[in-house]
Amino acid sequence: MTDSRTDTHCPYCALQCAMTLTPEASGVPGRELRVEPRQFPTNGGGLCRKGWTSGELVGHADRLTGPLLRDAGGVLRPVSWDAALDAMAAAFRAAQDAYGRDAVGIFGGASLTNERAYSLGKFARVALRTSRIDYNGRFCMASAATAGNRSFGLDRGMPFPMTDLDEAHTIMLLGSNPAETMPPFVQHLAAARRSGGLLVMDPRRTATAKLTEDGGGLHLQPTPGTDHVVLAAIAHVVILEGLADEDYLEDRTTGYPALARVLRRWWPERAEEVSGVPALRIREAARLLSRERRGTYVLTGRGVEQHVDGTDTTTAAINLALLLGLPGRLGSGYGTLTGQGNGQGAREQGQKADQLPGYRSIADPDARAHVARVWGIAPEDIPGPGLPAVELLGSLGREGGVRALWVNGSNVLVSAPDVNELRAGLRALDFLVVTEFFLSETARLADLVLPVPQWAEESGTMTNLEGRVLRRNPAAPAPEGVRSELWIMRELARRLGAPGVWSDDPRAVFDELRAASAGGRADYSGITNEALDAGVASYWPCPPERAGASEQPGYADGWQGTPRVFLDGFAHPDGRARLVAVTPRVPRPEPGTLTLLTGRYLEHYQSGTQTRRVASLEQARPAAMLQIHPATAMVLGIGDGDLAEVANDRGVLVLAAQWSADIRLDAVFLPFHYGGAEAANALVEPRTDPLSGMPEFKNVPVRVRAYVPSETVAYEEASA
Repeated sequence: MTDSRTDTHCPYCALQCAMTLTPEASGVPGRELRVEPRQFPTNGGGLCRKGWTSGELVGHADRLTGPLLRDAGGVLRPVSWDAALDAMAAAFRAAQDAYGRDAVGIFGGASLTNERAYSLGKFARVALRTSRIDYNGRFCMASAATAGNRSFGLDRGMPFPMTDLDEAHTIMLLGSNPAETMPPFVQHLAAARRSGGLLVMDPRRTATAKLTEDGGGLHLQPTPGTDHVVLAAIAHVVILEGLADEDYLEDRTTGYPALARVLRRWWPERAEEVSGVPALRIREAARLLSRERRGTYVLTGRGVEQHVDGTDTTTAAINLALLLGLPGRLGSGYGTLTGQGNGQGAREQGQKADQLPGYRSIADPDARAHVARVWGIAPEDIPGPGLPAVELLGSLGREGGVRALWVNGSNVLVSAPDVNELRAGLRALDFLVVTEFFLSETARLADLVLPVPQWAEESGTMTNLEGRVLRRNPAAPAPEGVRSELWIMRELARRLGAPGVWSDDPRAVFDELRAASAGGRADYSGITNEALDAGVASYWPCPPERAGASEQPGYADGWQGTPRVFLDGFAHPDGRARLVAVTPRVPRPEPGTLTLLTGRYLEHYQSGTQTRRVASLEQARPAAMLQIHPATAMVLGIGDGDLAEVANDRGVLVLAAQWSADIRLDAVFLPFHYGGAEAANALVEPRTDPLSGMPEFKNVPVRVRAYVPSETVAYEEASA
């Protein structure tokens, strides 16, 4: 028997842990896969529970294996691919004929391969000529991306290889809980813990925050929404006590005087009054971060980014790192922990509302001309900027809005804010198409469901949180009735009479992507299929002149591109980073409310479409539970395990309460992996950051009380 082992990468988070897949003997050959971890820099030979069980999804009983089209009676019924694509093309034509080109929209995802994300952006602009395309990364990385571009001139989540953290003595983690969201990452914190230099800022005492105990470091537990205040106070101490790197600020940054004026107003005692973090702890944090430049890192996550001021709060973290002289130096730096599997690559290659491939601005005439040449069209045929995700979804079914929508790689009825209003918008559409491998909450509302391959059945590339481009290899054949998105787009482009070349070969599409990205900020042009096949560690930007072995310090032959950006200067024209004088927003909680925080469980991922179908993960976390402090719960008359009502003007949820002293008295926590009556995002308002379009997921005012069935019904009727 021949060796059928396949080396590939995990389908979940942006660590993209390396694994080997082997078909296991079963009644259906090739439909079950054994998963083994593989040595790789990000995961060090480890996997989390989600990764270990990922092979169980291949051949799952719930798997979609053929197109489903809703009939006149409202029932989804199997149809042929020709019938499905004919119906889709006709619906898109009808919407555009009646309402204009922007009446058709596309909503993509950060789990798509680079080839699929690139082709989806191209399909929107060339085949449909619509500006209405965005993706679910707007709910994840948008604030960090906007802040990185503003401060550094470039957005690469981790601008250095993750293994650089292995020698760090001080690491500050802001709003991130990798011990549960990406467990293999924790090994990279070991040296900082040993030196007592792990700083974690989070309103909850998470599994990651607990790593600071027993001399491991420091946990700062601010009032929700006051992260920026604490960061400003730490920076205030850095300046006041002469801990800033003045030579670095003079040589490599601009904007210091204006920032210093803002920070002057945020002394630690004032910050303590607003945030609840003791002034003594704020000073201790500043001194820990300043004890030695080399070996110090500041890392942000969704907890400080998923706010209506998320861009400014992330900018405050960057400002702190710049004051300390960390970014762009060997052995120190700032980075952000990308969440979704291809959160980095999927936002670089054109499915964002305002971008073209290579992280080019769609409003830049030179960028439009370059990409138009690759696509074989005139620059003026490329639509202008579209709408960011929340605005795009808010326009569904409305006058002047999107009337036909294609959702690809996202389960918006779980992941988007204001779920109840969104459900009404989806139902108001003339036609809804969803590509999926399971019948997700969103797919259940679709007029047409198109089955696509899972990660273990497809070839392509992903870009992990370090900016490293990776090869995804297929280990099993897709079911007979399943087709790839690249094939679907090729067939639709033909039906719509789209110009240019449309290939369903991922390798050919990657070569086209390379050409389209050439010269852009996210330049993949020097990364070849052959290099990826050979396992060459390839980091963007990688123009052709950097396609050989990297000469950066610490790297031997076999690396190409730019493992560490900013060593030779920042990406602004003058080579300097920008210190941006952002002012903290002071939240004012509504009387009688608690602050709802949303986040992840260890066992589940994103909307749970996949992980809630894995038996062991579902058994471990079968339902969402409301984490609440025992003292708060007792005041409200809610026992541990009792049903509690969580409500605001957006909706009402009834869930079992789980007592925990790990959360602040003024906050409650819900996971966002569940749909229907457990959808935490039903309570999230569609307010967004004015710069990034990020919704306010981490600071939601709610009223909490013991569940009283008759009163809850009355409340729901009044709200309706």
